[in-house]
Amino acid sequence: MIVKICGIKTLSDALAAIDVGADMLGYNFYPKSKRYISIKECVEIQNDLVGRGMDVISVGVFVNASYKTIINTMDICALNLVQLHGDESPELLEELGEWAFKAIRPQSAEEALNALNKYPQRADAPALLVDAYHPSEYGGSGTVGDWSLAKELAAQKPILLAGGLTPENVGEAVRQVRPWGVDVASGVEASPGVKDVSKISAFISAAKNVNLKGNPNG
Repeated sequence: MIVKICGIKTLSDALAAIDVGADMLGYNFYPKSKRYISIKECVEIQNDLVGRGMDVISVGVFVNASYKTIINTMDICALNLVQLHGDESPELLEELGEWAFKAIRPQSAEEALNALNKYPQRADAPALLVDAYHPSEYGGSGTVGDWSLAKELAAQKPILLAGGLTPENVGEAVRQVRPWGVDVASGVEASPGVKDVSKISAFISAAKNVNLKGNPNG
């Protein structure tokens, strides 16, 4: 089970997450987010991780940013992947190709399947991130998603499951949805943008230790 710790803002949080088994780190470049990080701050963290030889996948989270902004940020920060968490077009996904995956917030099974058909998906995992719907926020709201909708998508594509996951509920979410991986921000924080190392450790342990008999993603 892949675990992505999103909303990383400090080197200490990045190192702590990696130390307890995080596979992916997410940096949020959306200025209105409580977890916003500047390019300068991200570069400092990334340079330190590279210098230490840390083996982790870095993901830049963008909301309605331009192609040029995304590519420049990826290059400067040495990011591995791009997560598009806004109202981006399928054409932008197509243009970014294997670098990017779309985050969706479906309210119905029909909307979920439409998104699956609408947005291009990477050949490699993850193909999509499935988040909880929220009327005024693009993500990180702490709202628990509809796991039945996510399960339908997870049966077809390797997805990252997000939306209100916590150390207490992630095990059950993994059992029900059977995603490729899970994504968490607010669920492992002491306060918005400030990670709680004990919560990160408990979350990763709960996510990775679920016994999924016969599940190829387990």
